[in-house]
Amino acid sequence: MGAKIAKASLLVTAVMFFAVLALDIAIPALVLCTMALSIWLVSLDLPVTRKHGGEAA
Repeated sequence: MGAKIAKASLLVTAVMFFAVLALDIAIPALVLCTMALSIWLVSLDLPVTRKHGGEAA
């Protein structure tokens, strides 16, 4: 009975380790992609048209 519990706990520990390992890779990758996208959006040279009240276009 003790061997089954030990095997089950080892399996649960291994599953938890690899699940956390996947998060340790995925979350920084998501943050880096978000940073790269924000830098790309800021660096776009979009024409900005501002119309003030009372001015002719």
